[in-house]
Amino acid sequence: MAKKIVTLAGDGIGPEIMKAGLEVLATTAEKIGFEYEIDAKDFGGVAIDKEGNPLPEDTLNAAKDSDAILLAAIGHPKYNEATVRPEQGLLRLRKELGLFANIRPVKIFNQLKKLSPLKPEIIEGVDFVMVRELTGGIYFGEHTLDDDKARDVNDYNVEEITRIMKIAFETARTRGKKVTSVDKQNVLATSKLWRRVADQVALDYPDVTLEHQLVDSCAMLMITDPSRFDVIVTENLFGDILSDEASVLPGTLGVMPSASHSETGPSMYEPIHGSAPDIAGLGIANPVSMILSVAMMFKESFNLSEAAQIIENAVEKTFENGIFTKDLGGQATTKEMTQAIISNL
Repeated sequence: MAKKIVTLAGDGIGPEIMKAGLEVLATTAEKIGFEYEIDAKDFGGVAIDKEGNPLPEDTLNAAKDSDAILLAAIGHPKYNEATVRPEQGLLRLRKELGLFANIRPVKIFNQLKKLSPLKPEIIEGVDFVMVRELTGGIYFGEHTLDDDKARDVNDYNVEEITRIMKIAFETARTRGKKVTSVDKQNVLATSKLWRRVADQVALDYPDVTLEHQLVDSCAMLMITDPSRFDVIVTENLFGDILSDEASVLPGTLGVMPSASHSETGPSMYEPIHGSAPDIAGLGIANPVSMILSVAMMFKESFNLSEAAQIIENAVEKTFENGIFTKDLGGQATTKEMTQAIISNL
């Protein structure tokens, strides 16, 4: 039976890179005999402009009924001071779908080492995964703001920590069998619970090594010795900050995909970069992160690791052939980059 994939092209360069991703999806699907149908829906700023709501009910219902969701990008400066903003739709979508785990692979392509702000010997061999808890913690706690006082509540329970830990350990089992759990247990009560649960979950994975790092130490090591990591797992706030720090290692956001998983429902795949409205419509957006998000979807939602590998190899071959978009130091357009990758599938 054909898999249902909901696409949310969104704003800015979103429609351009979504088109690229779907072209790679179509070619790969034909090669491996994968049957699917696309249901394109409005989301973000484009939905606000049409309906006054960044997440229309039709879009939400389609997402809930899908097998996987592809999101390109949302947002525009014109909404920065608005009452209704595209990001509100994303937060609600995550909540409605129960997307509690955000997965970001961090890998340095050999051909792009020159873009990294770090020395080549430091980034040699960097290949790790960030696992961030997405629906708990201080972002979702109680917030109060008075004239002379403010309060934000950081709240986690055993169930929330256990399920994100299991994601991290299961991921590590398929990789280098090492989990780094990041907390601030020398100060925070939530981190003391976090560490205790991590130790408990680790007992079920004797083949995986667990180490603990305080968040400030981890932030330092990510710059001085990033190749030491395999899977990093942490809470919402720390994960937000550390995953953005990790995105600096490759020297560009244009090659980094991500996935968000729920316990039982569909997962969502998206590039980590924004909507880049300043270059929208110019045909120069880098489609690689969207294309690699498609690869993640094949592997993690449809258990088609071979398809994912085909796409990843094609991207690497394209780089080896010296084809790069402007943000990567080349001159290829979005279309040229996409076609080069397709020719290497």
